[in-house]
Amino acid sequence: MADSRFFANKGPFALGEIAARVGAELGLNADASRRIEDIAALDAAGPAHLSFLDNPKYAEAFAATAAGACLVHPRFVGRAPAGVALLVTAEPYRAYALASQMFYPQEARGGDTFGEPGIVHSRAIVHPSAKIGAGATVEPGAVVGADAEIGSGTVIGANAVIGKGCTVGRDCFIGPNVTVSHAHIGDRVMLHPGVAIGQDGFGFAMGFPRHDKVPQLGRVIIQDDVEIGANTTVDRGAGPDTVIGEGTKIDNLVQIGHNVATGRGCVVIAQTGVSGSAKLGDYVVLAAQVGVTGHLTINTGAQIAARSAVVHDVPPGQKYGGVPAKPVREWQRELAAVKNLGKRRKPGQGSGSAEDAN
Repeated sequence: MADSRFFANKGPFALGEIAARVGAELGLNADASRRIEDIAALDAAGPAHLSFLDNPKYAEAFAATAAGACLVHPRFVGRAPAGVALLVTAEPYRAYALASQMFYPQEARGGDTFGEPGIVHSRAIVHPSAKIGAGATVEPGAVVGADAEIGSGTVIGANAVIGKGCTVGRDCFIGPNVTVSHAHIGDRVMLHPGVAIGQDGFGFAMGFPRHDKVPQLGRVIIQDDVEIGANTTVDRGAGPDTVIGEGTKIDNLVQIGHNVATGRGCVVIAQTGVSGSAKLGDYVVLAAQVGVTGHLTINTGAQIAARSAVVHDVPPGQKYGGVPAKPVREWQRELAAVKNLGKRRKPGQGSGSAEDAN
């Protein structure tokens, strides 16, 4: 169960209220007035808890659960144990996410980390020309520079730095030790601890006897509902802006180079690097440790497998993988062919190495 020292539960809620919020239908044993106190995994849930089943791997745990209520796909309704109230939905995991936001709204949008929400702490440093919206929190050690603007309800975490002229929208969470410069940030944006936004892009005129720096004169534009994981970096543009599109989710330890532009709803997973001037369409997915070469386009709906290297444009809706990345079926055929090469030696036939000769 969630530790109440860290997580504030806003329940209980009636089943009917939950069903309406998450778009589920009340099913077997579901009394709309029944109160649910919390959420929990199938194997940990009790009679006052709501759980969910989305993955068939957990069907046995569902059959044995003691949960009071469960979000399920219609195909699993017949496997429910006696007495469990069912909330039936085609997307149980999404419904569980929405229900979780009901019980723990602060965790969905980020909350203060010091324990004194809604105030500008006396040990924060806020320039006299900065504008702080109503109900915003500025925690100890945070710095808000000249002419910066912080929207209402936003949290600026301890030791975070919001540089001069930057704007941060409403209901954002700017975590501890985040740095923001040369940037405009929309509403409901979450930047987790250690994120660096708006520093110089890697721009040099290279040559002998020295590499001359190219001033980076663009900005970073982060649109609404973006979430960026811990210790990720987003460089400002060299001339055009670096843009992170609405609803994009970026994992920890990602590098976004200068002039990159992502569309809406992109997902970029840990340790991925996107080189300068690359463009991502809407709802592109880059799995873990993908490398994207600069000045290319990964078009809308494309998905790139983990540890792939993208060196050419990717057409819309395609799945690519490998080094260099190619259509995933072609990549899988190549992997199978290489694997089969090792099986072609006849029994007793040496490899031709010096060891075999001995």
